[in-house]
Amino acid sequence: MAAGPGEPMKRSHFGARVAGGLLLAFAMLALAPGAAAAGLVDEVKLGLLAHDVGVLGDPIEHGADVVGEILFASPDFLSIIGSPRPTIGGSVNTAGKTNYAYADLTWTATLWRPDLQEGDGIYLGGFLGGAIHDGRLQPVNPGSKDLGTRGLFHLGVEAGYQITSTYSVEGYFSHLSNANISRHNPGLNNAGLRLGYKF
Repeated sequence: MAAGPGEPMKRSHFGARVAGGLLLAFAMLALAPGAAAAGLVDEVKLGLLAHDVGVLGDPIEHGADVVGEILFASPDFLSIIGSPRPTIGGSVNTAGKTNYAYADLTWTATLWRPDLQEGDGIYLGGFLGGAIHDGRLQPVNPGSKDLGTRGLFHLGVEAGYQITSTYSVEGYFSHLSNANISRHNPGLNNAGLRLGYKF
């Protein structure tokens, strides 16, 4: 099927490219221990999210998202803005709806250390960056969102408990939108739980 108005590529071709990128991201999760030994990777996270939740927008798409993420050690030059960790990740929708890959900067702060065991603590984080997706750009059918632009801003928050110095569990909320660069800007919001493994 040819691309419609506002659809610069066939969805199947673009979806294959994003899916390939996501597979690469998840493969990198498997290779992260070696990169961590070299001092490059700080943490990996894996989670399950509710897709297109009705917060800051109307839910149209459905299904669950499997999300994987790699957080790199913060380089020295980022200390001037609070030492965020460069982050890459991807999200795959289990119902065949919008998938996306993203690159962010992630800031994390420990709010309280209850000292129940070594290395534990309650933390709050925030992230800001960009994403590329394989969803629709213009209205096509009532079951898919018309996200307006292929590239989107990606931002959100996470709050969790660092169970030990290695393992964490967190609640997570992400928002994707084009900030009204396009006249179509419904936004896409996902929320759920993630597990973290810190090297």
